[in-house]
Amino acid sequence: MTTTADILAYDLDRLRRRVLPDTAGEVDDSIPQLADADPDLCGIALVTVNGEVRVSVDADVPFSIQSAVKPFLFALALHDTDRAALGRIGIEPTGEAFDAIKLETGTGRPPNPMVNAGAIVTSSLVEGDGVDGRIARIIAGLSAFAGRTLDIDDDVARSEHLLGDRNHALAHLMRSEGTLNVEADDAIAVYASACAVLVDAEALATMGATLAAGGVNPRSGERVVSRDVARDVISVTATCGVYDGSGRWMREVGVPAKSSVSGAIVLSVPGVLGAAVVSPPLDERGTSVRGHRASDALSADLGLHVFDV
Repeated sequence: MTTTADILAYDLDRLRRRVLPDTAGEVDDSIPQLADADPDLCGIALVTVNGEVRVSVDADVPFSIQSAVKPFLFALALHDTDRAALGRIGIEPTGEAFDAIKLETGTGRPPNPMVNAGAIVTSSLVEGDGVDGRIARIIAGLSAFAGRTLDIDDDVARSEHLLGDRNHALAHLMRSEGTLNVEADDAIAVYASACAVLVDAEALATMGATLAAGGVNPRSGERVVSRDVARDVISVTATCGVYDGSGRWMREVGVPAKSSVSGAIVLSVPGVLGAAVVSPPLDERGTSVRGHRASDALSADLGLHVFDV
């Protein structure tokens, strides 16, 4: 069994050196700011549920959170609606890409909160008066997960809003189905801002650790969401967090995780730790190549696979 001593003794810089020579994958170019990302960036961080922190080189380099925000949007929506959001969104994996134009047959709901359609809905369900109010709530909520004040990259948010044609299509489709209760453009404005929040590997690992600790930030001591909400979020992240690669991920790595086109991966091991890896080059499923390798090594070296008896 993994102990805190094992985690604190783990050499993250050595792990970084192991995965850094892998130059496979391509940097996402869906918006200019992502296309300009440094392909050699590689940062890793661990935060235990006791609040102990370990980081590698590059763990303090900021990047936009992108799709790694989705578990936390889901958590805020569940918290703010007293978990009534569970009736507004499916929880089944799709086996399809993150931006697939697909809703549940018969209900018109998004298939799960980890694809774009689901995250557009969850970001619309958080408390707040209009677009500005919901954005302010999301910033405050994500900051509570991270244990420090986070900011939005306005240029990234603008690009996400202007260039997210498929997201606009999804919002209008859900609006026509009656599953999105705000104006489509307002929903995309909020979601674009959520994706543009700036974090680094250490902040993202703290966010993962807050879920792993049952909703309590292990560094600040603040209860951010309830244990039930944290359990719901980690469960759905395990089955849907890596999109059409989720089954393979859970077999190989065995740790609930959410990938992101910025090259970030956030992991939560219930009762043990949160972790984050960032490295921009992505595989064909939109998952960081080095991040996948580093996560696999972390799981194997520290015995984190949740199904390994």
